[in-house]
Amino acid sequence: MNMEKESYKKYADAHAPSSPLVKDCIWAFCIGGLICAIGQGLIIIFRDLLGMEQKDAGLLCSVSLIFVAVLLSGIGVFDKIAKRAGAGTLVPITGFANAVVSTAIDSKSEGFILGVGSKIFTVAGPVLLYGILAGSVYGVIYFFVKLFIG
Repeated sequence: MNMEKESYKKYADAHAPSSPLVKDCIWAFCIGGLICAIGQGLIIIFRDLLGMEQKDAGLLCSVSLIFVAVLLSGIGVFDKIAKRAGAGTLVPITGFANAVVSTAIDSKSEGFILGVGSKIFTVAGPVLLYGILAGSVYGVIYFFVKLFIG
C-alpha cells in the first residue's frame, strides 16, 4: 500500500479512537497529586515522628518513593497504574525509576551483561547525560558570575 502522508494521516485519524482529554487530565492530576501527597506525608513522618532533619527526611522520602516505584514496576502494578493515570505517574522520581527498571526487566532475557548491563540506561541515559551537562554548564556560569560580580 503506497499512501501519501496526507491520505495516511486522514486514514489514521478516522480509525484512531478519540481520547477523553479532560478525563485523562483529571486522572493524571489526581494520581500525580496523590504521589506528591504521599511523598509529603513521608517527609512529615520522617521529620516529625522520627526526629530527622528536613534534609535527611527529604532524602529518605526520595529513596522510599524510588523503592516503591521499582517494586511496583517489578511486579507489574506500576504499568497498570500508569495506563489509567498516564502522565500523572511521571512525577519525576517515580517515572525515572520506572523507566530504568522497565528497561532492565525487558532486557533480562538477553543476560545480565549483554542485556541488563548494556541496556538498563537506554531510556534514562539521555536524561542523566543532559541533566549532568546542564548542571555543569550552570555551575560554570554561576562560578564566573560570583567571581566577577561578587
